[in-house]
Amino acid sequence: MIYMSYGRTKIYSDAKEITAANVVEEVSNAYSLHCRNQADIKALWDCYRGRTKILHKTKEIREEINHKINVNVAYEVTKFHKGYVFGEPIQYVRRERSKAEEPDDAIAADINSLNGYMALANKPAVDNSLAEWMYVAGVGYRLTLPNSKWTPDGDEPPFSIYSLDPAKTFIVHSTDIDEHTLMAVCCVERAQNEKVFSVYTDTMYFEFTDFGAVTSKSNPLGMIPIIEYPAENARLGVFEVATSLLDALDELQSNRMDDIVQFVNSFLGIFGGELDEETYQKLNEWKTLCLPEGTDARYLSATLSQADVQTLKDDIYSSILTICGVPNRNGGTSTSDTGSAVILRDGWEAAEARAKATEEIFKSAETEFLKIVLRILRDTAGTKLRLSDITPHFTRRNYDNIASKSQVLIAMLNNSKIHPEVAYAACGMFPDPESAYLQGMAYYEEEMKKWEPVAVDESEDEGEEDVPVSGQAS
Repeated sequence: MIYMSYGRTKIYSDAKEITAANVVEEVSNAYSLHCRNQADIKALWDCYRGRTKILHKTKEIREEINHKINVNVAYEVTKFHKGYVFGEPIQYVRRERSKAEEPDDAIAADINSLNGYMALANKPAVDNSLAEWMYVAGVGYRLTLPNSKWTPDGDEPPFSIYSLDPAKTFIVHSTDIDEHTLMAVCCVERAQNEKVFSVYTDTMYFEFTDFGAVTSKSNPLGMIPIIEYPAENARLGVFEVATSLLDALDELQSNRMDDIVQFVNSFLGIFGGELDEETYQKLNEWKTLCLPEGTDARYLSATLSQADVQTLKDDIYSSILTICGVPNRNGGTSTSDTGSAVILRDGWEAAEARAKATEEIFKSAETEFLKIVLRILRDTAGTKLRLSDITPHFTRRNYDNIASKSQVLIAMLNNSKIHPEVAYAACGMFPDPESAYLQGMAYYEEEMKKWEPVAVDESEDEGEEDVPVSGQAS
């Protein structure tokens, strides 16, 4: 068995407040629990990289033939889910309004600016790193801090975003009913195995080492800058529940290769006679063997049925994909499949359901992240955006069935009761609906100006005689 776990443990504390007086004790108590999570995360990360139990495989018979093959399905599963959900950058769009009102172009422009800042901060790459940790370790962490290099006329964003290693980061929750975050902790090792703990609370920042005193300063953000992104409530990695099957697949493939090599290098048995050194040398030289009457020679081999082995391998592989929510590429072969039919068959429907579940959990943490970003923007660039104005929008498969989506967009735009901004966001056609809407409106207004009537000065026409088509005066 590669590894067996039950998800990452959520860390709690009954402290009402983290202060300089109790921070060392509280972090020490929480760190002992985090060490168990840390061991789990490192084991899962090794499995993701192909460092599994099969590398320690031993044999008692014919030790020289000992293949150690890792069929890294864990890597395949993780890459599929990460690419399927986070393959396109997450965009922020305007939340649907609860009542009819005039469109606020200032809010739309601010949302467009927010998406631009996210691109400058390299958020898509950070999201990919964060998603990788989520799917492997069951939890990921994001750090957001003000960018000291930002200037109003510069190219730097007002904030910086980082994806943290969950083996070195943890969050402590309160035992109160709301389980609010008490503190976020980062632990790094420096020279001579000295551990340095960085602790964030809503109001303070603490730093201390194993043997040093606590240093503290105020937290100007007024909120904890580290956000926890669990993959699911159980905090399981995407392939964690199938680790025993992953082990079995590695062992099956390794033993299968051993069987093939052992068959090719089978022992030659002589029955009713003996093989002296001179005869053995002639056998190696001539590749033939002359035996006296009554003597027989046969290879000693017993091979596995490759058909049975392949059936077992396919069954294990299919079980892994089913458990991990990955579509089977070797499924149906119907020639009448439409794009929608392919999505619904061979596990794609299950993959889509899991992706939607991941989106909802991710959005919950993303809301906390946006609180930090909006706070920084108000203090720097200045924005009127509120959290209630925006929502994260995943743009998966926005170009699938594009003909149908364009028809939906046209129908919604022709409906006088649907705001065009809602139509752009709901059709699923654009990676960035806000930007597409603003560009569309700007283009529409520009085109409408071409059809505006031109004012004519009537005084210029007075006294002029009508000229016939021939050009002669009447």
